[in-house]
Amino acid sequence: MSSQRPAGAGGEVPGISADAATGGPALGDSPSDDPASAAPVSGGPVSGGPVSGGPASGGPAVRDLPADVPALDDAALAARLATDAGALLLRIRAELGFADPAALRDAGDARSQALLAAALARHRGQDAVLSEEATDDPARLTARRVWIIDPLDGTREFSEPGRSDWAVHVALWQDGELAAGAVALPAQGITLATGGPSAVPARSAAPAPPAGGGGPRLVASRTRAPALVTTVAEALGGTVVPLGSAGAKVAAVVRGTADAYLHAGGQYEWDSAAPVAVARAVGLHTSRLDGSALVYNRPDPYQPDLLVCRPELATGILALVTRG
Repeated sequence: MSSQRPAGAGGEVPGISADAATGGPALGDSPSDDPASAAPVSGGPVSGGPVSGGPASGGPAVRDLPADVPALDDAALAARLATDAGALLLRIRAELGFADPAALRDAGDARSQALLAAALARHRGQDAVLSEEATDDPARLTARRVWIIDPLDGTREFSEPGRSDWAVHVALWQDGELAAGAVALPAQGITLATGGPSAVPARSAAPAPPAGGGGPRLVASRTRAPALVTTVAEALGGTVVPLGSAGAKVAAVVRGTADAYLHAGGQYEWDSAAPVAVARAVGLHTSRLDGSALVYNRPDPYQPDLLVCRPELATGILALVTRG
């Protein structure tokens, strides 16, 4: 977790790929959490299907695939990296335990960052990177392609036994837009990612409304939920559902276990880039709380607010927010 940060379950979803995030060989089948010595990725059946490797008990190593298999595309690479970093974080949890939460959080941040940085340097070495856990490089501001990553989103939840609402975010910004993204929820055993031939028209991919006609379910921070969330939920006859990381919150909306994620407490681009890319892939509404577009790869990566919700809820929520 960066010191810059302000204090302040379901199945596979149509339109995105989903896969177990509980293991599988790292890129190049490297046995350690540092993939720098791993063989370059030569391909893999990721696009539109499960991430290569699958559960730790099976699946071919990427380096063993035929040489004529096309290289991983950006969406597939994002899914693979998020999944592999998630598998590493599960191992760190098992290795260190929960007796020293601060040490566990620090180890998770540092080792996941090292894995992702090394893998991106090897497989997308010409691209720029913006990461929560690395010094910002101004060169990204003139780059056409920038990977926006959060090696461990929800460090508090990661360091608490029994909690699964933490995530790994890997997104690609290209020429002004989010081009690909993946959110791994390792303790829940899934990775949600954009892309693949299984994608369906975005609008029809949005999750169905909750059964029984109840009010909307708004996910909010379990430790610093803004009062605005409660106000909006009450006005809509809905409920507030506390969750940890931003990735877990958006995933709940994507998977249909929640209906909206409303945040007014300030975030950074790495908190939302990958979740927003995944949300857009299934036709969910994504914007600032004033209705304006979310913009990424800015000189200052701070984002004051965010709304991710079912499309039909957007107008009502934005109107309530505007009225204050």
